[in-house]
Amino acid sequence: MLLTISTTHFPADDLSYLLHKHPGKIQSVDLSAGKAHIFYPEVSDEKCTAALLLDIDPVGLVRSAGPKGNDFALEQYVNDRPYVSSSFMSAAIAKAYSSALNGRCKDKPELVDVAMPFTVKLSVLPVKGGELVLRALFEPLGYQVNAVQHTLDPTFPEWGYSRYFTVELSNKLTLQQLLSHLYVLIPVCDNDKHYWVNQEEVEKLLEKGKDWLETHPAKEMVVRRYLKNQRLLTNQALGGLLSKDEIKEAVENEITIEGMTDIEEPQLRIHELRLHAAKEELLLAGAKRVADLGCGEGKLIKLLLAEKQFEFVLGMDVSYRSLEIAKERLKLERMPERQLQRVRLIQGSLTYRDKRLEGFDGAALVEVIEHLDEPRLAALERSVFEFAKPGVVVITTPNAEYNVRFADHQEGKMRHSDHRFEWTRKEFESWGTDLAVKYSYNVIFKPVGEVDAEVGALSQMAVFSRRDEIAEQLV
Repeated sequence: MLLTISTTHFPADDLSYLLHKHPGKIQSVDLSAGKAHIFYPEVSDEKCTAALLLDIDPVGLVRSAGPKGNDFALEQYVNDRPYVSSSFMSAAIAKAYSSALNGRCKDKPELVDVAMPFTVKLSVLPVKGGELVLRALFEPLGYQVNAVQHTLDPTFPEWGYSRYFTVELSNKLTLQQLLSHLYVLIPVCDNDKHYWVNQEEVEKLLEKGKDWLETHPAKEMVVRRYLKNQRLLTNQALGGLLSKDEIKEAVENEITIEGMTDIEEPQLRIHELRLHAAKEELLLAGAKRVADLGCGEGKLIKLLLAEKQFEFVLGMDVSYRSLEIAKERLKLERMPERQLQRVRLIQGSLTYRDKRLEGFDGAALVEVIEHLDEPRLAALERSVFEFAKPGVVVITTPNAEYNVRFADHQEGKMRHSDHRFEWTRKEFESWGTDLAVKYSYNVIFKPVGEVDAEVGALSQMAVFSRRDEIAEQLV
């Protein structure tokens, strides 16, 4: 697949400075399943064209295949990936044109903010939804779109058209803006990605779309497709695109930005029960310095700050926008200085060791663990229990046995599309017991919510107490 970028800006060869690629050389960069070659078909003061040609190795593509579902058994062997502009092209843009994509130009930094006339050609681009979708994505950004749709087979015109287009886009803008649009919208057109989509993709999307996506009329479709239709990640990203006024509205109306559950939980009060249960356990343990890990929009933090026992409360979440909402909900900007010293919000991931989490009496993880794949859950265990080592750790998670009580229950369906697992009481207790033994904690298990005689409570809770803390209290 081929991407060319042309400009008639004078002098046109300024493009080579912006791209950090010498026009007299053919250069190559390695990709996960092939190579990207960069060269200049034409260079003059009047016009300059840079070409990015992808050479995808079909065998390497199979070997590097990640965890993705297949529509049929031989999809990884029989597909269009070596021949079309897809997420491989976005990856090539990020690697071959990284300086330009990030707004850097060493030799002529003044060019970064110069809007230039550009013409982009893509051969070929798969577009799910056809030309209407293609125009809906690019035209609101000021592009003139010229698209030629290809037939399925010229020999059999009665078969109709394929989803493949040769596309020409024209616009006047900075090169960084152009590359950011292409980086995001090429896989959106394709509605697929060649790699596993996780939390990092939310941050990439918000970074690359920070100057244009918030006002794009098709932003919901862009976000959903870019994140491969994962609901939790989609809602996090859309939350990240809210304006300050929209954040205020969300707080005032108690709107949950992170997304609703797929299965409606009875009474819609269970989350409040979890938060109060966590608070009571931390109070009972005598904790004074507490960390709310995966704090979301700050509801538990608000409960904890109402208790004088808690001298300091740390809230940590991977979502920056959730922290912005928490800041608004807690009214930190209007909080008295003495009260403000009791709370701190930080961004971070629980799957990495973080020294900021050390030295706390207690920690809470309310409905957090079930959103992690097993390898990442193991990393969280080490981060919390081996490195941070709070005196008491309160963890809540759904009780999978209770799901049969939901009116719309379906066998095998979890409460939330982003849940990686939902444990029975026996599974949760087995995990918690092994964890306590491994890291020298004692653990007790409790139900959260009304208990059904057959299937237990809607949620379940484990309270871990560090053994050396217990010994110190006895002395």
